[in-house]
Amino acid sequence: MEHYKIILPEYMNDQGNLFGGYLLKWLDEFAYVTVNLEFPGHRFVTIALDNVSFRNPIACGQILRFVITRSRLGNTSVDYDVEVFTETSSTMSKDVVFATRITFVNVDENGKKSAIPRD
Repeated sequence: MEHYKIILPEYMNDQGNLFGGYLLKWLDEFAYVTVNLEFPGHRFVTIALDNVSFRNPIACGQILRFVITRSRLGNTSVDYDVEVFTETSSTMSKDVVFATRITFVNVDENGKKSAIPRD
């Protein structure tokens, strides 16, 4: 699944680049949307992000494309690979500016791990 975000001035740090916390917030939000669309009616919580490493600065005005792909489906958890690309008005970048894996666990109404039903 793909999601997009434009980088506005209020997202910048004191160095003039995107503040990394915003990027982490958006990828968690977009991956959460993805898992809920793929498994409607379940309760998922984020339990892990792997290898958080910011590869390149992201400038104001850039458009980010978040590509979220399911990589593993377990009994109670599901992993997604997230790649973030910069977009311009004329071309799509092939360079990944950020990548990670995010893991969600399905929980019941008491917050305990719960099996993800197979369709």
